Amino acid sequence: MTRKWAWMAFALVLLAAPWVFRQSAALSLLSQCGSMMILTLSYNMLLGQAGMLSFGHAMYSGLAAFAAVHVMNRWAGGSPAALVLVPLVGGCAGLLCGAVFGFVTTRKAGTALSMISLALAELAAAGALMLPGWFGGESGISADRVLGAPLLGIDFASQLQVYYLIAFWLFVSAAAMYGLTRTPLGRIANAVRDNPERAAFIGHDPRRVRYLMFMLSAFFAGIGGALAAINFEIASAENLGLLRSAQILLFTFIGGIGYFFGPMLGALAGVLFSALSTYTRGWQLYLGLLFVIVVLFAPGGIAGALVKALAMRRRPALPSLLRSAGWLLLAGCSVVLIEMLYRRAGGV
Repeated sequence: MTRKWAWMAFALVLLAAPWVFRQSAALSLLSQCGSMMILTLSYNMLLGQAGMLSFGHAMYSGLAAFAAVHVMNRWAGGSPAALVLVPLVGGCAGLLCGAVFGFVTTRKAGTALSMISLALAELAAAGALMLPGWFGGESGISADRVLGAPLLGIDFASQLQVYYLIAFWLFVSAAAMYGLTRTPLGRIANAVRDNPERAAFIGHDPRRVRYLMFMLSAFFAGIGGALAAINFEIASAENLGLLRSAQILLFTFIGGIGYFFGPMLGALAGVLFSALSTYTRGWQLYLGLLFVIVVLFAPGGIAGALVKALAMRRRPALPSLLRSAGWLLLAGCSVVLIEMLYRRAGGV
């Protein structure tokens, strides 16, 4: 019953957010958060549920973004309703890439898997610049999400309509990924993560389990990549780069890999930090400091800290509250000091 109410609250938040943040810039930011949430949730299928540390997750979302852009260009002049299916096309593209590259990646586990994923990601990023016919070179390939004449007043020209499209796919994808955690495959993936030898002893092939989870993760990453392409109306080689993969990993870990909703909080925090680039060039420094703080003092991420805060609310512990308040005050003072020194040195 609690889960049911949680999902109803999540749907209500997605529906009501545009009524609170009505500006076009705010809606664009919310749309970025939505697509990034799908990416972090899909990455947590690898890291949090199956124990696979991949350094190339952006490859699957990036390749799906290019597929989505090409499909939108092919469907130009058609019905706007076709745009609703573009994320599904991106998901299928991600699934296909996951089946091909995952077959190689999941042959090993641990550090070897991480290194193989890193090598494949760099290979894909280099190939994007060597095949301008499909990837458009450094400038990428642009598209128009307005496919045809409005249908029932909907043409996806406004940012509000795009937001609701992303919110719809976010809810569907999140529900599907949560449902996967309750299936036998999701449970066995946890067993492979914790003790692959014991999972093999009871009759489950760890490599096969990793391969299936890898493909499903790539499918949902493809949906997120296609939604990002719809939002920005462009796909470029940057979508495949190591920096993008590092962002997804960073946001997922900051949110908390031990909780299903943790990666969504990490995506929200990460996108909001990137929005600070309008006001300061030091936003990456602050994001890095947040990551260090999470690693040292809150390994459960933001989600873990919230769960502990709720537990302390039931059983108040004054020393812990004072310690947390002191760390927050110290962090705030550090940010103010860094900004003052930066401005004094002539930074903009």
